Amino acid sequence: MNIFGIEFHSGRLDNQHEWTSKLMQFFKDRAMLTLLSGLAVLTWWDTQQSLESIRFTVDNLLGIAPFILLSIGLTAYAKASGADGLIARVFTGKESTMIILAALMGGLSPFCSCGVIPLIAALLAMGVPLAPVMAFWLASPLMDPSMFFLTAGTLGMEFAVFKTFSAVTVGLIGGFGTYVLMRYGAFSQPLRAGVGDGGCGGATVRNPKEVVWKFWKSSELRGKFAKNAIENLLFLAKWMMVAFFLESLMLAYIPAQTITQVIGGDDWLTLLTATAVGIPAYLNGYAALPLVGGLIEQGMAPGAGMAFLLAGGVSSIPAAVAVWALARPPVFAAYLMFAFVGAFSLGTLYSYLI
Repeated sequence: MNIFGIEFHSGRLDNQHEWTSKLMQFFKDRAMLTLLSGLAVLTWWDTQQSLESIRFTVDNLLGIAPFILLSIGLTAYAKASGADGLIARVFTGKESTMIILAALMGGLSPFCSCGVIPLIAALLAMGVPLAPVMAFWLASPLMDPSMFFLTAGTLGMEFAVFKTFSAVTVGLIGGFGTYVLMRYGAFSQPLRAGVGDGGCGGATVRNPKEVVWKFWKSSELRGKFAKNAIENLLFLAKWMMVAFFLESLMLAYIPAQTITQVIGGDDWLTLLTATAVGIPAYLNGYAALPLVGGLIEQGMAPGAGMAFLLAGGVSSIPAAVAVWALARPPVFAAYLMFAFVGAFSLGTLYSYLI
């Protein structure tokens, strides 16, 4: 079996020299070259910040590593054993029901906007339909149990409850919106070339196969496990490093006061601006809470704060980089559109309710 030109035999790499050679090719990838070039320029311009960016990237990679490794392991096991067909078929059936369940599960899951990417890649690669995946994808980063209590403590229980409702609703908007667009022929191939074999239904659903639960007894299946695991590890590691490096630069060079000046008002235009600013917001969900709390105390409309948190939680630049690496441009554009529409609509609704 072959991955990046590496031959697998009985679950082993053909030879150490070839593995070293192909690993070097990984670092010559365009994304990695961009990252290394950016780091080199930053080191020349601001050595201290380059060290901080490296530390920030490593710390975040370590933090997200359990999610990545678990997702990679489960995906590789499913592929090697043939269980991916069974998993994918669990998500088939009446798609509208699956969209609702996916949005509800997403609103309670403990994934951040970047942490959910490995799981999304796994689901799409297993052939899970895009519409329920989109619902989970959008809802998941917005709320989890710890975020709920922190939001309640910072901005009040009413705000936390509505944000939970909003997380599920944004997921429903994206899920059903995707479902309608797919009825007109959109998104037939959601993943970029070489990223799994997903799609609507997917090959694993169309061509069910016998499940070999103890795959490690077969040298061929061990090679398949290693191939899939390394593919996903290199892909996810590359783009997560780029995403966290960009986030470190935004933290360093875009002061919080800038955000305060832009979205500190209380009219509808402020709400629209808060939604737009939230799309590339550099703050993660936890760090954004005290900022939004301070803005509301200074007179910003709570609805604008809600829109800012919803838009930023789903589609901040680090998350958007990861989504861009995974999905084809039409899916990426739809992801951003649903995030914007959902955040603005629910921020407006919250303004009228309070």
